[in-house]
Formats: sequence, C-alpha cells, structure tokens
Amino acid sequence: MKRDNTISFKIGNKTIGGSSHILIQSMSTFLPSDKDNCIKQLKKLENAGCEIVRVALLSKADAYAIKDLKKEINIPICCDIHFDYELGVLAIENGADKIRFNPGNIGSDSNLKALIDKCIEYSVPVRIGVNSGSIEKEYLNEDLSNIEKCVLSLKKYVKKVEDLGLKNIVLSIKLSSVTDTIEAYKEISNMFDYPLHVGLTESGIGDNALIKSSIAIGTILNEGIGNTIRVSLTGDPINEIYAAKTILKSLNLYSGPNLISCPTCGRTEVDLYSYAKEIDDFLKNIDKKIDVAVMGCLVNGPGEAKDADMGVAFIKTKGILFKKGEIVFRGTPKDAIEMLKKEILNF
Repeated sequence: MKRDNTISFKIGNKTIGGSSHILIQSMSTFLPSDKDNCIKQLKKLENAGCEIVRVALLSKADAYAIKDLKKEINIPICCDIHFDYELGVLAIENGADKIRFNPGNIGSDSNLKALIDKCIEYSVPVRIGVNSGSIEKEYLNEDLSNIEKCVLSLKKYVKKVEDLGLKNIVLSIKLSSVTDTIEAYKEISNMFDYPLHVGLTESGIGDNALIKSSIAIGTILNEGIGNTIRVSLTGDPINEIYAAKTILKSLNLYSGPNLISCPTCGRTEVDLYSYAKEIDDFLKNIDKKIDVAVMGCLVNGPGEAKDADMGVAFIKTKGILFKKGEIVFRGTPKDAIEMLKKEILNF
C-alpha cells in the first residue's frame, strides 16, 4: 500500500512518520498520581502491543509522577494537558516523551511559548489535536462547515508552533462523524507533511463504536494516510489495542496472528463460537505471523481453509487438525483444540 510521505522523528524510543510502521496508541484510565494502578495498566497495555500510551494530567502530582511511570514501562508516554501549560512543562522535566494539547485551551501566546520552548529544550514533540469541541472562537459563528472550522483552527496553531521554532509536530483532526473525519484527514494530509494521528472521537460503546471506528480509521489508512492510530472505546483500553491490531492486519499493515472462522450454518454440530473465542483469546498473546482457522464442518475445514497455516474443523463429537489443507490429527474436539494450541506455539 502506498503511504503518504511525511517527515520523520523520534518519540521516545519510537520513530513516527516516513517509512516507519503505523504506531498503535491507547490511553490510561488512571491518573499518573495513582501510581500503582496506572503502572499496572500501562504494563498490561505494553504487553498487549501498545506502542505509545497517553495519560491525562490534572495536577502537579500527575506531572511529577511521570518520572516514576518511566521507570516501569518501555514505551513512550504522551501527556495530555488542558488549560494549564505549566503541567506540560513539569511533565517534560520529569520525562514525558510527547505533549498533546487542543488549540484554544492552552491560554495566552506567552503560555504557548513557554511550553514550546521547553519542548525544544528537551527534544519533545507535540501533538496538536483538534476536534469539534476545540474550534477557535473566531471561527465558531462563521458560516462554515465543521470540517472547515476544524481545519482553520489546526492551521492557526500549526503556524504558531512553527513560528516558535518547533518542527516535530503530530497532527490530529478527530470528529464524531465518520464521513467528516475521513474528509478532514484527506484535506490535512494534502496540506501538511507532518505525521498524522488517526482516530474517531466520541465513537460510543461496544460493537457500534468498533464498527464506526473501523470504517473511519480503515478508510483513512487505505488512502495511505496516517502514522499512528487509536481506536477510542469506552471501557478497558486493552480492547483498543486488539481492535487496532485487527484493523491494521486487515490492511496488511501489521504482522501478527490472523483468525479465520466460518459464520456457521445448519451443518455446524458443535458450539463453534466457544471454540473460536478460545483460540482468539489464545492468539492475543502470540507474536507470530500465522493464519489459524476454526471451522464448523469438514466442508469449510481443510477445503475452504486450505490456505491457513493450520486449523481445526468439527463434526459431531470429532475434531480434526489440519495444516495447509492436510489432515494431521483426529480426536475429540477438546483434543483438537489443545493440539492446535501446541502447534501454534511451535510454529
């Protein structure tokens, strides 16, 4: 897939932009000052495949706590600040790898300068994030579309940050509308050569949020646009990592395990969903490029799934294990599942 050519730079120990792979992001639901819970969650996210994690700062205690978080995890920390630029300054001094702010709520130009000067001093990039709730006041009552207002707000703050001397900038322009988000990213990708963080804001919960986010993020990525993504979901952020991996894998932008399972029909004589869910959960901890099939009958087994590296199929009380379409084991469904897990580990 052809990718937009953006400038490239480091965020902590990761590289964003240019020919680098698309980075997976999420955000902690705990404040940094709640150190034990925050560190526990950050480690879980890192182990699941998160490559940049964002934390919110609401107090000086949160900013000072960044140094303790940095001792425990190995991925960059992006600090989210609103209204209080001093929290960003303190966070940078305590090890923050990136600062994210919304235009319009950072305060005066002198506040912005103090923050950007500190970013330059410590070689810390910023993400300028615009959404429908952070449109500049001067554009709010203009007879313009929501996209146009967001783009104008973004342009204004990019110019301000550039004039202050910072060039390591990441941009985002998230809206709650799928189609508006897609169009907005197309527009700014033609306007700037900075790396873009892609996502859909306020997408909702459950399947509704997953579907909307997948359409928006997937469409944008398929255009070659985007250097880092977050699938914003209400709830446990670990689910954001698994969703991001699935989106990237579906576009051949991420190398990892891929589960193939049939939709079931009248031929299915076992609880296929339970078996597929068991293998899907198992694959979440596997870091290998492997296609694994869980199929409901012999018709959909070694035949339709013959290109899978390995898989299982079921008929009544029997299960078979196959590799590249060739049957290599017959036994009970439970035995076939356990044998499949062993083969995955040994692949």
